[in-house]
Amino acid sequence: MIPVTVGICAYNEAGNIERSVRSLYSQRTDGISIEEVIVVSSGSTDGTDSIVRRLLPEYGNLRLLCQERREGKNSAINLLLDSKSTEIVVLLNADNAFGSENSLRELLAPFRDPRTGITGGHPVPTNDPRELVGFASHMVWSMHHHTSMVFPKIGELVAFRDIGTRLPVDSQSDEDMLRMELERNGYISAYSPDAVILNRGPDTVQDFVKQRTRVNIGERYMKKNFDYDIPTWNYGLLARAALGMIRDLGPHPFKIAFAASLEIVSRGRASFYVSSNRGDMSVWDPVGTTKRL
Repeated sequence: MIPVTVGICAYNEAGNIERSVRSLYSQRTDGISIEEVIVVSSGSTDGTDSIVRRLLPEYGNLRLLCQERREGKNSAINLLLDSKSTEIVVLLNADNAFGSENSLRELLAPFRDPRTGITGGHPVPTNDPRELVGFASHMVWSMHHHTSMVFPKIGELVAFRDIGTRLPVDSQSDEDMLRMELERNGYISAYSPDAVILNRGPDTVQDFVKQRTRVNIGERYMKKNFDYDIPTWNYGLLARAALGMIRDLGPHPFKIAFAASLEIVSRGRASFYVSSNRGDMSVWDPVGTTKRL
């Protein structure tokens, strides 16, 4: 039996938080003991807290922790880690939902090996791939999947051992920071491709570039500040992943070129931002079109 704490970090997620919580409680838990589920709501003003409070009587191990103001995800994770009771912690985003009833079990299966420090799930976007920007989201996450099959890229749905690491609140790279510290302490990282997690990608070009620029800024700062390499910046791995992506989505030259151009723009903006030493983005503007799963 693997005892775990599940943490859900939320900021103004009234449209998603109930679905996210209920998707967790619909998971099969053979071999797992969910000791507690902790929602950390960071300065939410849209009714998120009220929705969670309404669910408390229904789920006896559900807890709500409220931060008076929004301080960034790393601050919310630190509060979670200082409040939980188990060694192994699962992080679920409030705007995501499990893709199958076995996702949590698949995510935690690698922890049967005591060398495992962190695992990542398999994000699958709910966007329509027939649309240009929807295709771009599917392309990003397909590339992520095929990269992770070779070199795990941890994100969206994560489980990890708490070895005392607390995250810098002036940074946004939560999963990468946790992974780096665990690997430096001798633990290994694993990818769980059957741990499907549903997310929503941006619906507009503006939001897509905004989100991808923000993600790439965090990854560039990981390289700059810690000399830590992110696998999705390894162009050899990306070339191999591209072949898998084409198998997944089909040969769509125009859509692939369009999505690649958006990523190139985003990475260029991120590199310029970091080279200008403007500081990491610990608290970012929400990407509005990603908030309907």
